[in-house]
Amino acid sequence: MVKVVVAGASGGIGQPLSLLMKSSPLVSELNLYDVVNTPGVAADLSHISTPAKVKGFLPKDDGMKNAFTGAEMVVIPAGIPRKPGMTRDDLFKINAGIVRDLVKGIAEFCPDAFVLVISNPVNSTVPIAAEVLKAAGKFNPKKLFGVTTLDVVRAETFVAEITGETNPSKTTIPVIGGHSGETIVPLWSQAKPAVNVPEDKLDALTNRVQFGGDEVVKAKDGAGSATLSMAYAGFRFAEKLLKAVKGESSITEPTFVYLPGVDGGDAIQKETGCDFFSVPVELGPEGAKKAINVVSGANDYEKKLLVKCYEGLGGNISKGVEFIQNPPAK
Repeated sequence: MVKVVVAGASGGIGQPLSLLMKSSPLVSELNLYDVVNTPGVAADLSHISTPAKVKGFLPKDDGMKNAFTGAEMVVIPAGIPRKPGMTRDDLFKINAGIVRDLVKGIAEFCPDAFVLVISNPVNSTVPIAAEVLKAAGKFNPKKLFGVTTLDVVRAETFVAEITGETNPSKTTIPVIGGHSGETIVPLWSQAKPAVNVPEDKLDALTNRVQFGGDEVVKAKDGAGSATLSMAYAGFRFAEKLLKAVKGESSITEPTFVYLPGVDGGDAIQKETGCDFFSVPVELGPEGAKKAINVVSGANDYEKKLLVKCYEGLGGNISKGVEFIQNPPAK
């Protein structure tokens, strides 16, 4: 059984994510950490008749230390939500600081934990987490993941509206690159089973996956962003990793990883020019077992998308690294 921490558990993603974690038979202890409301969220969830024991922690009274110590997985949805007219990049400075401080806690109190970063912008917050862990001498690239699963979930759902597939999750679509706008590249040509997307619908479908978050922000009319679907996607990835850690084999899911530190990543790093990149990763007991190179199989349409992806992603990654190596003046 496994001890899991949700860091940012009181927020719009954190609460439904914590509910899904509590529902999982794979979790034995569930610690909820946030700056507000976690005792109440924990009390509410603790009444659910599943095995996980739930506790809530606030920063006071060594809350982070008590929440994190002994954790085997920390999932980080913490941060402020995106508001209308705000790009993921606008969120950067606030969420970058939040992620930095949480990962410092991980390095100190549970350095061997799997770290799953949901906080946006993932293209920059994962490099931030890596730099913090490196500085503490605790960086294990096989255990740090940027959760890009929502892009995969959207691709599965949106293409099913065209193909007529009644269960979207039966289609496997590698969505690679990053986790914002044009850095998100769905490889429709590598879908299994194969999907036939009419050429006149390809641009609109791709754009909808890349900018699906905007659709939700607009529909919520300023009251929030994609929280429920993100919680589902975050749980889907966490559950797959928990199953792989327990020894289940042949589990593969796209995730944003540090390529030079994962088997098979070097070739992808050379091809993309990016140190961090989301590709399908085979998961195992140690975490990221092998990065699978689907980049080389991209068709001409997808290669054009990848050119734009590389341009945007390189800058996003550098921004995250820079935030730790040369912190902004307070």
